[in-house]
Amino acid sequence: MNIKTFISKNFYEPVYTFRHRKKKLANYQKYKSAVCNMYGLEIGGPSKVFKKKCPIYHHAYKLDGINFSTSTLWEKNLKDTGNFQYFLHKRGVQYISDATNLSRINNSTYDFLSSSHCLEHIANPLKALKEWKRVIKDNAYLILVLPNKCNNFDRNRKFTKFDHILKDFENDIDESDLTHLDEIIELHDFELDKESGSLEDFILRGRNNIDIRGLHHHVFDESLIKKMLYWCNFSIIDFSYDEANFFTLAKKK
Repeated sequence: MNIKTFISKNFYEPVYTFRHRKKKLANYQKYKSAVCNMYGLEIGGPSKVFKKKCPIYHHAYKLDGINFSTSTLWEKNLKDTGNFQYFLHKRGVQYISDATNLSRINNSTYDFLSSSHCLEHIANPLKALKEWKRVIKDNAYLILVLPNKCNNFDRNRKFTKFDHILKDFENDIDESDLTHLDEIIELHDFELDKESGSLEDFILRGRNNIDIRGLHHHVFDESLIKKMLYWCNFSIIDFSYDEANFFTLAKKK
Protein backbone atom coordinates (compact mmCIF):
# COMPACT_ATOMS: atom_id res chain seq x y z
CA MET A 1 0.00 0.00 0.00
CA ASN A 2 1.52 3.35 -1.03
CA ILE A 3 1.50 6.36 1.30
CA LYS A 4 -1.33 8.14 -0.55
CA THR A 5 -3.61 5.12 -0.26
CA PHE A 6 -2.60 4.61 3.38
CA ILE A 7 -3.44 8.21 4.31
CA SER A 8 -6.70 8.14 2.35
CA LYS A 9 -7.86 4.89 3.89
CA ASN A 10 -6.81 5.62 7.44
CA PHE A 11 -7.46 9.34 7.73
CA TYR A 12 -9.57 11.07 5.09
CA GLU A 13 -12.40 8.56 4.90
CA PRO A 14 -13.06 8.35 8.66
CA VAL A 15 -12.86 12.15 8.96
CA TYR A 16 -15.22 12.57 6.00
CA THR A 17 -17.72 10.19 7.55
CA PHE A 18 -17.40 11.89 10.96
CA ARG A 19 -18.04 15.34 9.48
CA HIS A 20 -21.38 14.23 8.08
CA ARG A 21 -22.51 12.20 11.09
CA LYS A 22 -25.35 14.61 11.98
CA LYS A 23 -26.86 14.23 8.51
CA LYS A 24 -27.02 10.47 8.74
CA LEU A 25 -30.19 8.47 8.44
CA ALA A 26 -31.61 7.57 11.85
CA ASN A 27 -31.40 3.82 11.16
CA TYR A 28 -28.10 4.14 9.33
CA GLN A 29 -26.44 1.32 11.29
CA LYS A 30 -28.75 -1.23 9.63
CA TYR A 31 -27.61 -0.06 6.20
CA LYS A 32 -23.99 -0.03 7.26
CA SER A 33 -24.26 -3.61 8.51
CA ALA A 34 -25.70 -4.71 5.17
CA VAL A 35 -22.60 -3.59 3.24
CA CYS A 36 -19.74 -3.83 5.74
CA ASN A 37 -16.80 -5.62 4.05
CA MET A 38 -19.14 -6.77 1.28
CA TYR A 39 -18.86 -6.68 -2.53
CA GLY A 40 -21.68 -4.72 -4.11
CA LEU A 41 -23.11 -3.23 -7.29
CA GLU A 42 -24.52 0.28 -7.60
CA ILE A 43 -27.06 1.21 -10.27
CA GLY A 44 -26.75 4.79 -11.49
CA GLY A 45 -24.03 5.97 -9.14
CA PRO A 46 -22.01 7.21 -7.51
CA SER A 47 -24.48 9.12 -5.36
CA LYS A 48 -24.14 11.92 -2.81
CA VAL A 49 -26.76 10.12 -0.70
CA PHE A 50 -24.36 7.23 -0.16
CA LYS A 51 -21.61 9.66 0.86
CA LYS A 52 -23.53 11.75 3.40
CA LYS A 53 -27.09 10.75 4.35
CA CYS A 54 -26.50 7.02 4.16
CA PRO A 55 -22.69 6.79 3.93
CA ILE A 56 -22.03 3.21 2.89
CA TYR A 57 -19.08 3.68 0.53
CA HIS A 58 -16.45 3.71 3.23
CA HIS A 59 -17.65 0.41 4.65
CA ALA A 60 -18.06 -1.68 1.50
CA TYR A 61 -15.17 -3.94 0.52
CA LYS A 62 -15.67 -3.09 -3.16
CA LEU A 63 -18.36 -1.61 -5.38
CA ASP A 64 -18.91 -1.92 -9.13
CA GLY A 65 -21.18 0.46 -11.03
CA ILE A 66 -23.78 0.43 -13.79
CA ASN A 67 -24.66 3.41 -15.96
CA PHE A 68 -26.79 3.32 -19.11
CA SER A 69 -24.40 5.37 -21.25
CA THR A 70 -20.85 6.70 -21.36
CA SER A 71 -22.33 10.20 -21.06
CA THR A 72 -25.37 11.07 -18.94
CA LEU A 73 -26.90 14.14 -17.33
CA TRP A 74 -24.91 13.27 -14.21
CA GLU A 75 -21.67 11.70 -15.43
CA LYS A 76 -19.35 12.25 -18.40
CA ASN A 77 -16.57 10.29 -20.10
CA LEU A 78 -17.44 6.93 -18.60
CA LYS A 79 -15.76 3.87 -20.04
CA ASP A 80 -17.21 0.39 -20.23
CA THR A 81 -15.21 -1.91 -17.92
CA GLY A 82 -13.25 1.16 -16.88
CA ASN A 83 -12.81 2.50 -13.35
CA PHE A 84 -15.85 3.16 -11.21
CA GLN A 85 -14.40 5.64 -8.72
CA TYR A 86 -17.10 5.90 -6.09
CA PHE A 87 -15.28 7.33 -3.06
CA LEU A 88 -11.78 8.80 -2.71
CA HIS A 89 -9.30 6.03 -3.55
CA LYS A 90 -12.00 3.34 -3.81
CA ARG A 91 -12.61 1.91 -7.29
CA GLY A 92 -14.59 -0.89 -8.85
CA VAL A 93 -15.54 -1.78 -12.41
CA GLN A 94 -17.73 0.57 -14.44
CA TYR A 95 -20.22 -1.21 -16.73
CA ILE A 96 -22.22 0.51 -19.45
CA SER A 97 -25.54 -1.30 -19.55
CA ASP A 98 -29.24 -0.68 -19.24
CA ALA A 99 -30.52 -1.14 -15.70
CA THR A 100 -33.19 -3.57 -16.93
CA ASN A 101 -30.65 -5.79 -18.68
CA LEU A 102 -27.62 -6.91 -16.68
CA SER A 103 -27.05 -10.00 -18.82
CA ARG A 104 -23.29 -9.51 -18.71
CA ILE A 105 -23.37 -10.22 -14.97
CA ASN A 106 -23.80 -13.76 -13.68
CA ASN A 107 -26.52 -14.81 -11.27
CA SER A 108 -25.79 -14.35 -7.56
CA THR A 109 -22.59 -12.35 -8.05
CA TYR A 110 -22.93 -9.59 -5.46
CA ASP A 111 -23.42 -9.39 -1.70
CA PHE A 112 -25.60 -6.28 -2.00
CA LEU A 113 -27.02 -3.86 -4.56
CA SER A 114 -27.57 -0.15 -4.02
CA SER A 115 -29.40 2.46 -6.07
CA SER A 116 -30.25 6.08 -5.32
CA HIS A 117 -32.64 8.22 -7.38
CA CYS A 118 -32.48 5.88 -10.35
CA LEU A 119 -35.57 3.65 -10.41
CA GLU A 120 -37.85 6.63 -11.11
CA HIS A 121 -35.96 7.12 -14.39
CA ILE A 122 -36.82 3.57 -15.49
CA ALA A 123 -40.01 2.94 -17.47
CA ASN A 124 -40.36 -0.66 -16.29
CA PRO A 125 -39.31 -0.72 -12.61
CA LEU A 126 -40.44 -4.28 -11.87
CA LYS A 127 -38.33 -5.57 -14.75
CA ALA A 128 -35.38 -3.68 -13.30
CA LEU A 129 -35.95 -4.94 -9.75
CA LYS A 130 -36.20 -8.55 -10.92
CA GLU A 131 -32.92 -8.17 -12.79
CA TRP A 132 -31.26 -6.52 -9.80
CA LYS A 133 -32.44 -9.37 -7.63
CA ARG A 134 -30.99 -11.91 -10.04
CA VAL A 135 -27.42 -10.62 -9.75
CA ILE A 136 -27.31 -10.63 -5.93
CA LYS A 137 -26.86 -13.68 -3.74
CA ASP A 138 -29.55 -15.34 -1.65
CA ASN A 139 -30.17 -13.32 1.52
CA ALA A 140 -28.26 -10.38 0.00
CA TYR A 141 -29.44 -6.82 0.60
CA LEU A 142 -30.98 -4.17 -1.62
CA ILE A 143 -30.60 -0.52 -0.61
CA LEU A 144 -33.11 1.54 -2.57
CA VAL A 145 -33.41 5.33 -2.34
CA LEU A 146 -36.24 7.08 -4.19
CA PRO A 147 -37.33 10.73 -4.29
CA ASN A 148 -40.02 12.00 -1.94
CA LYS A 149 -42.18 14.13 -4.24
CA CYS A 150 -43.14 16.55 -1.45
CA ASN A 151 -40.04 18.64 -2.08
CA ASN A 152 -39.19 18.06 -5.73
CA PHE A 153 -40.54 18.93 -9.15
CA ASP A 154 -42.99 15.99 -9.12
CA ARG A 155 -44.99 17.43 -6.24
CA ASN A 156 -48.02 18.24 -8.44
CA ARG A 157 -48.26 14.71 -9.85
CA LYS A 158 -50.27 11.85 -8.36
CA PHE A 159 -48.62 8.78 -6.91
CA THR A 160 -48.41 5.90 -9.36
CA LYS A 161 -50.57 2.87 -8.61
CA PHE A 162 -49.09 -0.62 -8.38
CA ASP A 163 -51.56 -1.93 -10.98
CA HIS A 164 -50.04 0.46 -13.50
CA ILE A 165 -46.49 -0.68 -12.66
CA LEU A 166 -47.57 -4.30 -12.97
CA LYS A 167 -49.23 -3.70 -16.33
CA ASP A 168 -46.04 -2.09 -17.61
CA PHE A 169 -44.18 -5.24 -16.63
CA GLU A 170 -46.72 -7.57 -18.21
CA ASN A 171 -46.61 -5.54 -21.43
CA ASP A 172 -42.80 -5.55 -21.36
CA ILE A 173 -42.62 -1.77 -21.66
CA ASP A 174 -39.14 -0.68 -22.76
CA GLU A 175 -37.12 2.44 -22.06
CA SER A 176 -38.37 4.27 -25.16
CA ASP A 177 -41.81 4.58 -23.52
CA LEU A 178 -43.21 8.13 -23.31
CA THR A 179 -46.61 7.32 -21.81
CA HIS A 180 -46.18 9.90 -19.05
CA LEU A 181 -44.61 12.69 -21.08
CA ASP A 182 -47.77 14.80 -21.47
CA GLU A 183 -48.53 14.49 -17.74
CA ILE A 184 -44.96 15.43 -16.86
CA ILE A 185 -44.98 18.48 -19.11
CA GLU A 186 -48.30 19.67 -17.70
CA LEU A 187 -47.48 19.17 -14.01
CA HIS A 188 -43.72 19.62 -13.82
CA ASP A 189 -42.83 22.25 -11.21
CA PHE A 190 -40.21 24.36 -12.95
CA GLU A 191 -39.73 26.45 -9.81
CA LEU A 192 -38.12 23.41 -8.23
CA ASP A 193 -36.15 22.52 -11.35
CA LYS A 194 -34.26 25.64 -12.34
CA GLU A 195 -31.75 23.67 -14.39
CA SER A 196 -34.38 22.30 -16.81
CA GLY A 197 -34.28 25.40 -19.02
CA SER A 198 -37.24 26.68 -21.01
CA LEU A 199 -40.44 24.72 -21.55
CA GLU A 200 -39.39 24.14 -25.16
CA ASP A 201 -36.01 22.76 -24.03
CA PHE A 202 -37.72 20.54 -21.47
CA ILE A 203 -40.15 19.12 -24.05
CA LEU A 204 -37.34 18.44 -26.51
CA ARG A 205 -35.31 16.71 -23.83
CA GLY A 206 -38.34 14.66 -22.82
CA ARG A 207 -39.00 13.48 -26.35
CA ASN A 208 -35.38 12.39 -26.55
CA ASN A 209 -35.56 10.56 -23.23
CA ILE A 210 -34.24 7.28 -24.63
CA ASP A 211 -30.85 8.99 -24.93
CA ILE A 212 -31.08 11.34 -21.94
CA ARG A 213 -33.17 9.41 -19.34
CA GLY A 214 -34.11 12.58 -17.49
CA LEU A 215 -37.83 11.85 -17.06
CA HIS A 216 -39.36 10.55 -13.86
CA HIS A 217 -41.72 7.94 -15.30
CA HIS A 218 -43.40 7.13 -11.99
CA VAL A 219 -44.01 8.82 -8.65
CA PHE A 220 -43.42 6.63 -5.59
CA ASP A 221 -44.83 6.53 -2.09
CA GLU A 222 -44.36 4.07 0.76
CA SER A 223 -47.22 1.85 -0.33
CA LEU A 224 -45.99 1.50 -3.91
CA ILE A 225 -42.39 0.85 -2.89
CA LYS A 226 -43.38 -1.91 -0.49
CA LYS A 227 -45.81 -3.54 -2.95
CA MET A 228 -43.14 -3.65 -5.64
CA LEU A 229 -40.56 -5.21 -3.34
CA TYR A 230 -43.00 -7.75 -1.91
CA TRP A 231 -44.04 -8.71 -5.46
CA CYS A 232 -40.37 -9.28 -6.29
CA ASN A 233 -40.07 -11.48 -3.19
CA PHE A 234 -37.95 -9.18 -1.06
CA SER A 235 -38.47 -8.85 2.67
CA ILE A 236 -38.29 -5.29 4.01
CA ILE A 237 -35.87 -4.70 6.87
CA ASP A 238 -36.24 -0.93 7.18
CA PHE A 239 -38.26 1.87 5.62
CA SER A 240 -37.35 5.47 6.46
CA TYR A 241 -37.87 8.87 4.90
CA ASP A 242 -36.95 12.52 5.08
CA GLU A 243 -38.12 15.61 3.20
CA ALA A 244 -36.31 14.54 0.01
CA ASN A 245 -35.97 10.75 0.07
CA PHE A 246 -37.54 7.38 0.76
CA PHE A 247 -34.96 4.86 2.07
CA THR A 248 -35.62 1.13 1.92
CA LEU A 249 -33.40 -1.71 3.09
CA ALA A 250 -34.68 -5.03 1.77
CA LYS A 251 -33.41 -8.59 1.70
CA LYS A 252 -33.63 -11.16 -1.07
CA LYS A 253 -35.59 -14.20 0.04
